[in-house]
This record gives sequence, structure tokens and C-alpha cells, in this order.
Amino acid sequence: MRNAILVAFVACAVLATLAVAEAPPDRPARKGPPMDLTGVKAMRDTEYAKVGNKSLLLDLFVPEKADAPLPLIVWIHGGAWLGGDKAMCPAMPQLRRGYAVASINYRLSNEAIFPAQIYDCKAAIRWLRAHAKEYNIDPHRIGVWGSSAGGHLVALLGTSGDVKQLEGDEGNLDQSSRVQAVCDWFGPTDFCQMAAHILPDAKMEHDTANSPESRLVGGAIQENKEKVAKANPITYVSKDDPPFLIMHGDKDPLVPHHQSEILTEALKKAGVDVTFKTVEGAGHGFGGPEVMKMVDEFFDKHLKAPAKAPAF
Repeated sequence: MRNAILVAFVACAVLATLAVAEAPPDRPARKGPPMDLTGVKAMRDTEYAKVGNKSLLLDLFVPEKADAPLPLIVWIHGGAWLGGDKAMCPAMPQLRRGYAVASINYRLSNEAIFPAQIYDCKAAIRWLRAHAKEYNIDPHRIGVWGSSAGGHLVALLGTSGDVKQLEGDEGNLDQSSRVQAVCDWFGPTDFCQMAAHILPDAKMEHDTANSPESRLVGGAIQENKEKVAKANPITYVSKDDPPFLIMHGDKDPLVPHHQSEILTEALKKAGVDVTFKTVEGAGHGFGGPEVMKMVDEFFDKHLKAPAKAPAF
């Protein structure tokens, strides 16, 4: 059942990504697959920051019976930075595996251009850390997981934990936005290289002024290379980055497999603990027992062990 739910989620996410690339919709009032939340404290639509009159919201789910503070997995949705919603959260089964789970919304590119999206993600991590004691979360064991545009944002969270210019000023600035583990599913990295490595039969045009990447940075990417570099997780890679699990289908027609290859290479060169899994035959989305087993084992390895307070 769990794998069927994940495959259904990914299929919906891919269709949503293709749709919003042409006409970004308002946020949908969608609900993910039903799940029994007996014994789980659910805090939906919780404000983690405010920008002007706009409330930035997250959902937080915490198992009620726990002997010690729980590690937290934060899901960041995809949707080409143009759509998507926190309601579709494939991390929910982790609640039965000893984790708290959060899923966040962030400003889309039709609301604000980059770096607004990473400002919001970092603000969410800071808010969760600031309220860790209140919700029985271990502030030293926070992992992030995202797909597509969400994969880009979790990778950026992982590599820019020490980059002040990407913090923003949305609240809880006394807290760190660093994370302790990153699971990146088919996230873009260097937008300027995407067109050169797209599959021959793919119809995505990344270099146009109307592409999702161009909309994100506020102009055609090949004409805004400094902005593209600022949005590239590879720009900020350093040896103290957290462990990464990167997974990408070799038949992805939207985000070239090469995007994950170059991120993996940069992380390895810096001495970061990184595992790269090519999902053979998979397009822009995947699921199944092997994939989910790797995700489970990755988070267990890096978040389940008791953690000492890091020197943020």
C-alpha cells in the first residue's frame, strides 16, 4: 500500500509540473492519500513566518507517544517552483517509523522570484528548531526531502547552511537553518546546463524566457548567469555539508540526469558523504520497494542515532 501511494503521488506531481509550466494555477485545496493518524498530533496550516500580509504555512505531525525527542523529516514539494502544495506529502509513512514529519509551503515564482523560496525554506527550519521542545522534536536531528523543484531546494538547504546572504529575515534568526541529512529526488542544480543534456525526444525548453527556471530567477537563464549561480546548490558546496542521498531516473524528460551527476561530483570532491542512485528506466518520478528502502535506511543512519549539539 505504501508503495502504491507513493507511485500515485509521483504520477500526480509529474502531471502537475507539466500543467503549471504552461499556466501556473492558484494553490490547490488538495488532500493527500488518507492515512490513519491515530496517536499522532496534527498541526495543519501553522504559520512559520509572515511576509507582508502573507502567512507562510506548514503542517507538522508528531507521534504522541515517544520516550525521547524525535528526529524530524521535512518534506518540500515540487511543481517547477510554480505550483504544488504541502498537502501532497509522501513522507507521512515515516510517522510509523519513529519520526516527526513536517511539510511546508513556500512562495511560488509567480509570487516572488528567487531567493524568496530558499528564504522561506530556511525560515521554516528555523521555526521548527525554535519550537522543537514544545513539539518533542530533536533540534539536532532534522532531515529534508524533496522532489524536482523541492529537490533543488533541499539540496540548497544542505549546501548553504553557512551562507548568510540566503538566510532572509523572516523570523527566528537566533536559530540555525542547517540540516543534518538531505534526500534529493531529481532536483535541478545548474540551470544553464539543462538544455545541453536534455533527452533527445524531450520537449522541455529550459533556455526560453518562459521556462520554469527563467521564471524562478526573473529572466532568461542564459542572460542571467549570476542569478543562476546564486540559485545553484553546487555554488555553496563545502566539506561540512550534511550527508546526501541523491536519486534520479535515467529517462527523466524534464530534469536531466546530468544535473544530479554534477552535484554528486561536487559533493564528493569536497569530501561530503554522498550516495547517488540512478533509478534505471525511471522518468520524472519513481517509487517501489528498492527506492523506499534506500530512503528509509539513509534517514535511519543519519537521524536515528543520538546526536550531539552541532557547532552551528
